[in-house]
Amino acid sequence: MTKLLKDRYFQPAFFDQLSQSILQVYPEFDAQSFHQLLYNHQWANLELKARMRHASQCLQQTLPIDYTQAIEVLSKVAPQFTDFDGMLFPDFVEVYGQNDWQTSITALELFTQYSSAEFAIRPFIEKYFDQTMTKMREWSTHPNHHVRRLASEGCRPRLPWASPLRMLKKDPAPILPLLENLNTDPTDYVRRSVANNLNDIAKDHPEIVIKTAKSWFGSNKETNWIVKHACRTLLKQGNADVLVIFGFGDATEVQIEQLKLKETSLAIGDNLEFSFTVRASAAAKLRVEYGIDYMKANGKTSRKIFQINESEYAPNEVKTFTRKQSLRNMTTRKHHVGKHHLAIIVNGVEKAKVDFDLA
Repeated sequence: MTKLLKDRYFQPAFFDQLSQSILQVYPEFDAQSFHQLLYNHQWANLELKARMRHASQCLQQTLPIDYTQAIEVLSKVAPQFTDFDGMLFPDFVEVYGQNDWQTSITALELFTQYSSAEFAIRPFIEKYFDQTMTKMREWSTHPNHHVRRLASEGCRPRLPWASPLRMLKKDPAPILPLLENLNTDPTDYVRRSVANNLNDIAKDHPEIVIKTAKSWFGSNKETNWIVKHACRTLLKQGNADVLVIFGFGDATEVQIEQLKLKETSLAIGDNLEFSFTVRASAAAKLRVEYGIDYMKANGKTSRKIFQINESEYAPNEVKTFTRKQSLRNMTTRKHHVGKHHLAIIVNGVEKAKVDFDLA
C-alpha cells in the first residue's frame, strides 16, 4: 500500500538532521525546545501541509527573533534539504516575511533551487503585485531551471493545493510574457509548468489560450508538446478551434458500430467493461474518447472524459476498442446509485451513447 505523503515527509530523521544543521551555523539554537514544540499533542493528527506550517511556527519560536537574522540561518542550511521536506524553508518565508519583500524574495529565489517556492510566492503576488510580477519576469530568464519554473508555477491562476490568484484569474495578461520566455525552455520540468499554467488560463479565458496555441504550434517538437498539454481541457471539451490546430477535423464520415456493454446493471466497486468499433469512410485523423455521465448526490449527472487514442485512419479503415472502467469509490470520486450514461466521442462529437444502471 502506498504511503501517505504525511508519512513520507517531515519525519523524525528530517527534523533531527535539520536541528543538527542549524546548530552548526547557529549554536544558540535550542534543539530540545524545538522538538518539544514540534511533537505536541496535535502532531499525529496533522496532515502534510499542516505539519509543514506547524514546523515553521516552531522554528520561529527557536530561531533569532529578527526575521532577517532567521533567514540568514535558514539560507545556510536550506541547500542540504530537497524535495517536499525542503518546502519548509519557503513556508517560513510565507508566514513571517510578508512585510520584508526584498529579504523574502531573495530567500525564495534561493530556497526554490532545492525544493519549490510555488506556494510561498503567492501571497507576495497578491500583496506586491507589480513588484513581484516584475521579479518573476526576471526569473523566467534565470540560469537555474528551478527558478525559471517558479516564474511559471508560482503564478498559475489555479495552482492545486493553493488558493486561486483572483487578479490573474480575472486578467492573465501579466503571465503571458513569462510564458513566452519559457516556451522553448530546455528543461521538461519547466515546459510542463508552462503547459499547466496555460491549462489553468484556458478554464477562464479559452480565447487567450487558443490564440497562444495557434501562435506557438509548429515551432518545434518541445513547444508543440507544451501546446498540446496546455490544450488538454479544451480538447476534452471538444473545442473545434483547438481540434483543428492538431489536425482533428470533421467527424461526419465516422461511424461507431457495435457499442456493447458486458453488463448493463452494475454495483459500486464493479468494472464497467465495453467494446465498440470505429469506422472511417474517408481518410481522417481521429481523437477517440469516451465519456461517462456520473450520477451525483443531487440526482444530476456530470460528465468525465477519458481519452482512448489519437491516430490516422485510411479510407474505410475499421478499428475495434475494448475498455474497462473501475466504478470503485476513490478519494477523487464517489459513486452514486442510479442511471449512468456511456458516450463515445470522436473529434469532440458524441457519436454513440448507451445507458447502464449502478446499484
